[in-house]
Amino acid sequence: MKTKMIIRQALILTIVSVLSISSGCKKESKKEDNTDSNSMQQLSKDEVAVENATGDVLNDANKILSGASGKSLEGLPCNVTVDSSSIVGDTITYAVTFNGLNCAGNLLRVGNATIKKNVNTHWIDAGATVIVNYINLKVTKVASGKFIILNGKKTFENVNGGLLVQLGSGVTSVTHKITGAVQATFEDNTTRTWNITRQRTFTGTIGQLVVTEDGFGSADGFNNLIVWGTNRHGEAFYTRITVSVVYRQTCGWDPVSGTVIHEIPGDSKSATITFGYDDSNHLVTGTECPTRYKVDWQKGTHSGTIYLQLP
Repeated sequence: MKTKMIIRQALILTIVSVLSISSGCKKESKKEDNTDSNSMQQLSKDEVAVENATGDVLNDANKILSGASGKSLEGLPCNVTVDSSSIVGDTITYAVTFNGLNCAGNLLRVGNATIKKNVNTHWIDAGATVIVNYINLKVTKVASGKFIILNGKKTFENVNGGLLVQLGSGVTSVTHKITGAVQATFEDNTTRTWNITRQRTFTGTIGQLVVTEDGFGSADGFNNLIVWGTNRHGEAFYTRITVSVVYRQTCGWDPVSGTVIHEIPGDSKSATITFGYDDSNHLVTGTECPTRYKVDWQKGTHSGTIYLQLP
């Protein structure tokens, strides 16, 4: 009887040990998967946040350039002042000061930018080019309270001519090319630097604009790049668009569809970002605005799928 009890106790201990080891392995595996995807998650969040902030400023620059002497045909952007009195040689500089919410009310902007162009350049003309400088421009997402501080320079080209205010009135599309280099400082004081090669095509009408974005850059064997450089973890990364990314003005310029691939070859990591999901992780339809996006990530032999909230 005593022998049977000892055997039974030993069997129970063995089962408990096996279950503990199995449970421990599962927990460790889950932890490893999360660790593997962390930098890719952060890279995708940073990309969306920075593009929303810089794109919003470029939209305001477009408004300013659409009029004479800094007075936009659409009216000045909200909580923005413009000084267009500086002319040196053949260059006019618009000094732009941001101090409050944008017109959509979703971004709080404090800081400065300049817009420079040749005095004989008319923004309405095909091939017209201007330079936009970001100067310690702090952009805070109202919904989350997270912010970035932008510094850097972008060249802004009106490829096919025309103004956004003309869309729907004889003009069907306006295409801009954007090249340059920008540094972003995040709320944890980490920084990210990158090169930019974006093409944005506007359609629709004022108040209901739609932007379709593609990349045209090449570097280190990667093509169709929109950005590349160093992320906040000090890793070299390359980001390219494989399906055009679409932004809608009625959705606060959040990405509503499209596919982007982030790659960090130095650590064998990549992530495919698919935009356009709702809170239930289902693809949005019609005019519905998305709240989330899908990340299919891979690091070496590890992979997974997660859904993230739009920043």
